[in-house]
Amino acid sequence: MGELLGPDFLPFLLLALSGALVIGNALALVRPPPTSADQASPHRPSLRRSLTMIALGSVVSVWTIASLVG
Repeated sequence: MGELLGPDFLPFLLLALSGALVIGNALALVRPPPTSADQASPHRPSLRRSLTMIALGSVVSVWTIASLVG
């Protein structure tokens, strides 16, 4: 009967999630989310946490690409 959604479903899912982790955190650093009218400036995310998540997502993305290619 085969595997659910193909043999490479989990690596592609992992690639999509790790890519979203990288892109989402990078965009949050570049353009913080909008604030309400009572707040003076937008709340910037923690730089250390964002860079850690970008690094983790990048490593997982590269690893997943390498496992799909090789």
